[in-house]
Amino acid sequence: MLILASKSASRRAMLDAAGVAYTSVPAAIDERAVEAVMGSASPQAIATGLAVAKAQAISTSHSNDVILGSDSLVIVGGKRFDKPATIDAAAEHLRFFSGREMQLHSGAALVRDGKVLWQDAAKASLYVRELSEEFIQTYLSVEWPAVAGCVGVFRIEALGVQLFDRIDGDQFTVLGMPLLPVLGALRELELLDK
Repeated sequence: MLILASKSASRRAMLDAAGVAYTSVPAAIDERAVEAVMGSASPQAIATGLAVAKAQAISTSHSNDVILGSDSLVIVGGKRFDKPATIDAAAEHLRFFSGREMQLHSGAALVRDGKVLWQDAAKASLYVRELSEEFIQTYLSVEWPAVAGCVGVFRIEALGVQLFDRIDGDQFTVLGMPLLPVLGALRELELLDK
């Protein structure tokens, strides 16, 4: 059986749309502690490391099952951004993002019985247009609190698409998981038909 170690609606929607059978069991890990151990690792390595940690956390209580962990992180102007804790923090993030390139790194890992079977990461570059204060306030009045759980303060499948002038990278990476490599790995593990 495949278990998704996430409560992310977008990750579940990707797997559902791809026809992947799975169960969702959200992982509770101390992400900051995992990052601290990784030190100055690359953003893609950190995203993958967090994906592995989430999968391993669920793996301890689900022997023989394959656990899919995934995580994303956002870098803008050389600064790492986490999920906004408040609507005011979300507005500050958006003001900082305005007119800049956002690098979104999404990692994924498959784990069985604590052992990493596969891991990968992908990057997308999202170019945020110049955002007016009026747009930021209107946007958050519609999208908050839904975007509270999003590192880039957006849902690309919703009003968040209006934040950007251009996106380089595949839509699955932007949604939070490098889906095509995940599907390939699931086929190699014979969890999907070849």
